[in-house]
Amino acid sequence: MSQPDPAAVEVRDLVKRYRKAKVNAVDGISLRVEAGEFFALLGPNGAGKTTTISILTTTLAPTSGSIWICGHDLAREASAVRRQVGIIFQNPSLDMNLSGEENVRLHAILYGLYPYRPAFRLMPAAYRAQVRDLASVLGMESEMFRPVKKLSGGMQRKLEIIRGLMHRPKVLFLDEPTRGLDVASRRSLWAYLREVREQYSVTMLLTTHYLEEAEQADRLCILNHGRIVAMGSPGEVTARPGDEYLELDSTDRDRLRRELTGMNLQFEEDGIFTVRLDKRSAHEVIRSLEVPLSKLRTRQPSLEDAYLRILADE
Repeated sequence: MSQPDPAAVEVRDLVKRYRKAKVNAVDGISLRVEAGEFFALLGPNGAGKTTTISILTTTLAPTSGSIWICGHDLAREASAVRRQVGIIFQNPSLDMNLSGEENVRLHAILYGLYPYRPAFRLMPAAYRAQVRDLASVLGMESEMFRPVKKLSGGMQRKLEIIRGLMHRPKVLFLDEPTRGLDVASRRSLWAYLREVREQYSVTMLLTTHYLEEAEQADRLCILNHGRIVAMGSPGEVTARPGDEYLELDSTDRDRLRRELTGMNLQFEEDGIFTVRLDKRSAHEVIRSLEVPLSKLRTRQPSLEDAYLRILADE
């Protein structure tokens, strides 16, 4: 009987405490990311996201815990782990004085993928084909040979992705990949990342402050103070009984306000009345109101609502 494929990432009881720190930066987290999955790590500044990513990519040593990347034990097979992962850091790590292709070539040579040649045209045909293929997927054909310092922030990010995919990693770590990009560049980059994931079957593990990016993930994990406080699909994280809302309005707002207060319902006024149901059904609340309503709509909680509520409950 064949053994099941190992998880892309498996973490058990991971702890990281920095020297002289009074609390753990990462405090006993365990998680499993399946091959081909798009997994997102969320949390406020200082929650432990970047520390976790740094440990998983072998750039930071854990205090304790066990980690496997594509079946390789990180503690004993760090070199094998590095061959399986690609990393897009939140801060650019390109040499601005080189061209895009020269940055990629240096990466390929350091990984031992190809022998060094002083010019692109002298590199092996397999290298040239691979660079052209990746540049085509990311829409970078005409920019690859320009100096990096003359590329836009979005193009530099795409170049980092090309570089990170040259050794054909099975897991791509994206640490705030769209940080500092404008809305159009962020949207464009994510379109290309979806294409990369589909074409190369890459597992993606993302950290981000942009909740709309995390909503696209298969599963997400919310960290706070180094601990996991929620994990599941975006739908599972947002769905909690009593978190539905009613949006109401009336020509007699004073009366509506009195009736809602009398029912001990939490509500906010911002153009309309947004009423939190607090485990009551929408039908029950509407039936109890006597004031005529001019507007009525139910609203499910967004990921942002759930995220803020989860952190507040901490």
